[in-house]
Amino acid sequence: MTEATNAGARKPRLEAVTDPAPPKDSSGLIDAEVDEVPAAAPTRVGNRRQLAYLGLCLVLIGLNLRTVFSSFSAVLPEITAQASLPGWAIVVLTTVPVTLLGVFAPLAPVLARRFGAERVLLGAMAVLTAGLLLRPADPGLPGGHLPGLLAGTAACGAAIALCNVLLPGLVKRDFPHRLGLMGGLYTTAICASAALGAGFTYSVYAAAGEWTVALWFWALPAAVVLLLFFPVALRQHPARHQAVRDGVNVWRSAVAWQVTIFMVLQAMMSFSVFAWLAPILRERGVDGATAGLIVSVSIVLQMLGSLFAPALAARFRDQRAINTVVALMTGGGFALSIFGPLDLVWVWAGLLGLGQGSLTAVALTMIMLRTRDGHTAAHLSGMMQGVGYGLGSTGTLMVGQLHQGTGSFTAAGVLFLVVGLLAAVFGYRAGRDRYVG
Repeated sequence: MTEATNAGARKPRLEAVTDPAPPKDSSGLIDAEVDEVPAAAPTRVGNRRQLAYLGLCLVLIGLNLRTVFSSFSAVLPEITAQASLPGWAIVVLTTVPVTLLGVFAPLAPVLARRFGAERVLLGAMAVLTAGLLLRPADPGLPGGHLPGLLAGTAACGAAIALCNVLLPGLVKRDFPHRLGLMGGLYTTAICASAALGAGFTYSVYAAAGEWTVALWFWALPAAVVLLLFFPVALRQHPARHQAVRDGVNVWRSAVAWQVTIFMVLQAMMSFSVFAWLAPILRERGVDGATAGLIVSVSIVLQMLGSLFAPALAARFRDQRAINTVVALMTGGGFALSIFGPLDLVWVWAGLLGLGQGSLTAVALTMIMLRTRDGHTAAHLSGMMQGVGYGLGSTGTLMVGQLHQGTGSFTAAGVLFLVVGLLAAVFGYRAGRDRYVG
């Protein structure tokens, strides 16, 4: 199918023939709009310079999708003390944004069919910017900063959910001949987003002396990307699309459920790293700047794992061994960061980073390796995001509740040993050479 099929008089710049649902795709990027009829066309750009500008915008969007998680945890002790937050509020603020990733994920393709993926992304970045601005605000209501923190955090979670679903499809459709480069830049940008939030937030707090300034700081890059992407999205004139479901029913597949539960368990650990690793280290006596640096380096090591693990996994007929190893590395690294010798904390954080990056990458790679066509891959991806993030948020919830109940993070270390073992079990089963349907 050519990209000009449904473009009318306005033809997209690229004329190459592409298949919107290839039987196998090594890029790992899932097009959430693959079931649309007529097929969603690439973003309209006039020349190669505009195409490069579009690529820059998409990468910069990815660079804003994790700061909301890691920036909050970097100054959590200061927020708790200065804003007088109750214990339940801390648990909610670390759990709700992850839960909303699963709640709002199914809405993204529906909105894209009505308004176009580019305009939905623009709207999501506007909501993300507004949420980041609202988060530290004191609206003068009872509770001080708490209403703003709750509303702003919820807005950020909803906006990131839409971007998580639609951004990979845009990268895949607009750069069919540069999938390796753009896919690598996109995934690296998301990891870098978490690393920047963890590494710089406390430094901004130390310079400004106010936690509100440290959180407001992250609205600036989001606002810049919003302005840069605005003319691109505004030029698009979305056509009406209908959803015609193709592929197998993933909800009735045992393989799909094994892959999804594997995703749930990795999400429980992944978002708990963003939410709780810095507070864990600070409770152990590490100062705020060093704790942020440790978390940032751990996340940078996630990038290395995410770069090499998918290629390694794809080389084998099944992925049972690699899934098991990276799950145990992640659970063990997290537990040792909590109750291992503090002198070796950099080693534990490095083990956690390499394990977590590899675990996240191979869990997502299972989508392509366990399906035979793009339609089934998109449905499995939707199932994994909805269930994976929705149930994965229980990890941050349980860590918060265990800390509230016991007064320490030791019980959370035991929890992650158990979660790591369960992830190894389901990773072993998901890694068998079988297909959904």
